[in-house]
Amino acid sequence: MTAKEIQEKYLKFFEGKGHKVLPSAPLVPENDPTVLFTTAGMQPLVPYLLGEKHPMGNRVCNSQKCIRTGDIDDVGDATHLTFFRMLGNWSLGDYFKKEAIEWSFEFLTKELNIPLEKLAFTVFEGESENNIPKDDEAAQIWQGLGITKERIAYLGRDDNWWGPAGNTGPCGPDTEMFYWTGDGEAPKVFDPSDKKWVEIWNDVFMQYNKTADGQYVPLQQKNVDTGMGLERTTAILQGKNNVYDTELFQPIIKKISEISGKPYQGNEKLFRIMADHLRASSFILAESLTPSNIGRGYILRRLIRRAVRYGRLLGITEEFTGEIAQVVIEMCNDVYSELKENQTFIFSELTREEKRFLECLENGLKFFTKLPAGQISGKAAFDLYQNYGFPIEMVRELAKEQSRIIDEKGFLEEMAKHQELSRTASAGQFKSGLADNSEQTTKYHTATHLMLAALREVLGGEIQQKGSNITAERIRFDFNLDRKMTVEEIKKVEDLVNEKIQANLPVVCEEMATEQAFGKGAVGVFGHKYADRVKVYTVGQPENVCSKEICAGPHVERTGLLGVFKIIKEEASSSGVRRVKAILEKK
Repeated sequence: MTAKEIQEKYLKFFEGKGHKVLPSAPLVPENDPTVLFTTAGMQPLVPYLLGEKHPMGNRVCNSQKCIRTGDIDDVGDATHLTFFRMLGNWSLGDYFKKEAIEWSFEFLTKELNIPLEKLAFTVFEGESENNIPKDDEAAQIWQGLGITKERIAYLGRDDNWWGPAGNTGPCGPDTEMFYWTGDGEAPKVFDPSDKKWVEIWNDVFMQYNKTADGQYVPLQQKNVDTGMGLERTTAILQGKNNVYDTELFQPIIKKISEISGKPYQGNEKLFRIMADHLRASSFILAESLTPSNIGRGYILRRLIRRAVRYGRLLGITEEFTGEIAQVVIEMCNDVYSELKENQTFIFSELTREEKRFLECLENGLKFFTKLPAGQISGKAAFDLYQNYGFPIEMVRELAKEQSRIIDEKGFLEEMAKHQELSRTASAGQFKSGLADNSEQTTKYHTATHLMLAALREVLGGEIQQKGSNITAERIRFDFNLDRKMTVEEIKKVEDLVNEKIQANLPVVCEEMATEQAFGKGAVGVFGHKYADRVKVYTVGQPENVCSKEICAGPHVERTGLLGVFKIIKEEASSSGVRRVKAILEKK
């Protein structure tokens, strides 16, 4: 069964169970300041998991594009990837454990035809200190489907508890499904520590909300959040012992082999890492993100440069990243049209970053080989970062290859001296989180709509949102413009927004078909794919609308609640993209 067939079968199955199929949300999350990339299908659904009504109903499913870099050092083994697709179905206050488990069982055994004897399951063992009971309910549902007690294991928080993604928010116990990948019959008694048992699906029962003081309060709306990795499931069903031997990676790996002139024997990590990183980079670039030294751009730069370095280790001396991206685009364009639509941008940015790095790579490696024996000083590590463009993670890899360590404290001190301390220097940057729905953040969401309308009025109707990051302290907003805004333009935008605030205009939310929304002049984020039904927020009176946008919210009821709008900074974000930072002050 191909990956495409599995994906289609999954979505069709849950559509038959009353779920509406949603398009994949973008990799760059909208209005979520706590996470760099979308790491799971539930992230775009957080407002609805907390009780907001979804325009498509209370049963939805999709195949979500995801980026995770927390396990980047494991990429290249049998299962770990940077970019992957997560099949998921959600109950937003509708069905709960019984239906979720029964449908998971039905899909695995009936639709995918997995023999019962190859399956095993885990459930949450409970936690007395937080008054969370043992999940006997889930275990009993599995037993009612014919699963023996020997094939069900109770595990703790590290294994069978999900969330919250940040410090607070929805969370709950989960039940995980495992497939036997070993030779011969699976053991009668399930041992979760046996690596031949591979997890393929996870049903999370979001029944608690973790508060700021660490309490677990039962949610009024109980939700189900499931996730099945498409790449991993494809490998299992095709009898492959790793994800890279499937049709999702083999064309990329064959191209790398062709370019390098080196054969792929089936387990070389260099080939696998290059394939993974350039596939991930192509999808990130398709959303108009560019390499940089901070945030998301830093992750993208790290992926590209790591792939280029490994290409050199394979003996590739010519530029090659664009050729690999071409293969990715050809493979995935039937489902992800954004790749083809943005291929010129993808090729140009990959080539530009590859050239930048190659200019520094040889000299940087020479510098590294001349370093004194023993510990690598923080100053040397910083010089490799600052002068040769080596991400600190690459310096760590080079050090590890020679069984050396880096003075990490000294490196950070050097970074601080130059006022370039990157938020991404530790694994903490890669953890996901939940969007803030506080009162102040809600005000900033509405102010952002007013600001975009003002930017379009001042700079032209071709202005489109290219990204945003909204917190309780400020707005950060990216838009397309190939020049610096003038002082007069900035002042005019501020004045227009404040005029709308002073007018105390109503903010009205309507649910409607996506086609109808665009027909009524609603603005959407450029390049985003929307579900069949969306929420549209209109600011102003029917006869005098100043803003109409497709948005999940949240928003204030009237603009008069916002305060005084002020742009505090206007700067370049990337090529052809400007960034403004703005705040709301009290009247």
